[in-house]
Amino acid sequence: MRKGILGVCLFAMLLATGLFSSCRSEDDFTESIFDTTVPVVDNSKATGPFDQWLYDNFVVPYNVDVQYRFNFPASDMNFQLTPADYNRSQLLAHFIRYLFYDVYTKYAGDNFMKQYGPRIFHFIGSSGYSPTTGTEVLGTAAGGVKITLYNVNEMKPYSEGVEYTDDDITVLNERFFHTMHHEFSHILHQTKSYPVTFGQVTSGSYDPINWQERDSVETHALGYVTHYASSATYEDFVETLSCIITDTNYRWMMRLINACINGVRQGDKEQMLELIEKLDITNIDDASCHWNNFTLYTESEYDQIEGKYVETGRYVLDVHCDLTSEVVNKESTKMVPKYSYAKYRSFTSFKDDFLPWVEIKSDDNIAGINAMLKKIDIATNWYTDKWGLDAFQLRKEVKERQKNINEYIANEVTIYDIQD
Repeated sequence: MRKGILGVCLFAMLLATGLFSSCRSEDDFTESIFDTTVPVVDNSKATGPFDQWLYDNFVVPYNVDVQYRFNFPASDMNFQLTPADYNRSQLLAHFIRYLFYDVYTKYAGDNFMKQYGPRIFHFIGSSGYSPTTGTEVLGTAAGGVKITLYNVNEMKPYSEGVEYTDDDITVLNERFFHTMHHEFSHILHQTKSYPVTFGQVTSGSYDPINWQERDSVETHALGYVTHYASSATYEDFVETLSCIITDTNYRWMMRLINACINGVRQGDKEQMLELIEKLDITNIDDASCHWNNFTLYTESEYDQIEGKYVETGRYVLDVHCDLTSEVVNKESTKMVPKYSYAKYRSFTSFKDDFLPWVEIKSDDNIAGINAMLKKIDIATNWYTDKWGLDAFQLRKEVKERQKNINEYIANEVTIYDIQD
């Protein structure tokens, strides 16, 4: 039996090395061993024109399959999901090319996304909501190959003369493009490792289980850009890069305010102003902006046993209110949520009013803006050293393209109806 196996193996090796040369000749080769008479795209289908557009704009240049039809076997069976709307899928595909692929190609060259970009985009119409954790899945990635995007049907639908507002762009960023840059950064750091020093900055406060229970003030005061960033080092790393590229000026300014409320170390204020400049936030002194007119409330904790309030000394911004609590009368004796708000202080100017108020401390336990600045520096230097990319430059390019999104829709976007 052993001789038989060895004989089969030897025969296979001879075939593989071409020693049985009598079975082949130079004249036997054809252009392809596959049937090339069948077109790649069947334009007789009801979705033929859009399928052809996807082939020309994703398959040919990037070898990417955009799966807008509902792919049941490839979907997460833990959720009740619905298919993505046909017209919205087309608009999202256009946005992905314009705001994602074209941006990286412009600064990293034609071969960058061909080599490192995802291979599959899977569109889902509805939300991926988890009743167990109370969290909503905005997107997932599988092995650096496939990115699934949810809530496609929540996009503003396409119509003749449609215009996207700043709020619409914010939704696009939060639901789609933040996720895409997040997942793509995973692909990049799995290809070239990021420095271990990044995770050491806030090594003692990651919480992989209960990260979603932290409010924004606590998260930022610990030195994280988002709640999810505080779940693990590698999520923190990609969230930092994704926030730089996609987050609005408003979100960054509120994040920085939260990061400073427990005090800052010497030099942090100056470095923070340098970061604001890198983020291209040029209207920092604009009196109409939220960060120049906000209130910090001291958080109070209601003692369920003795029925009294105790000042904790922590703060929450009135523009956030992420604690899912309610303002109550301090004299009330009824059972109330854990948090309520008592003392407050209002600010009329971030630069001239809030920053001078922030206390300079030497306490090594102060994380906040100090930790955030360190991690931003590590992440962006890695982005440049390993990939030749400037995250702040990508941010500026994305913002400029978003500003011109309506012109792009009017001149470059064709939405195909279902053919009869």
